[in-house]
Amino acid sequence: MDRILPLLAFAASLAAVLGCFAWLASLVRRRGVAGSAVTGAMASYDEALHGTAHDSYVEIQVQAQRPLPLRSPDDPWRRSRDETGSLPGTPRRRPTRPRRRGLRRR
Repeated sequence: MDRILPLLAFAASLAAVLGCFAWLASLVRRRGVAGSAVTGAMASYDEALHGTAHDSYVEIQVQAQRPLPLRSPDDPWRRSRDETGSLPGTPRRRPTRPRRRGLRRR
């Protein structure tokens, strides 16, 4: 019994620590702070150890904040993606009707 008691104490403390980590993870996910914290931590890690990776991270952030380019007035008019729900130049398909189940009457 003297040999099993330290192992049981270690297993109980390990289970308690893992339970606390699981509770903390659920709390962070519920509040929605996990994404920004992980992004900040990885950015600082990249800045410290991988200089070029941090440069590319900064460039991606700058590109994400740039406004979309406007079309030239000389370009021919096309419908935008917002108007049709698809990319410009793609043919529109007719909406399909749902099929009836069972016997069809004629």
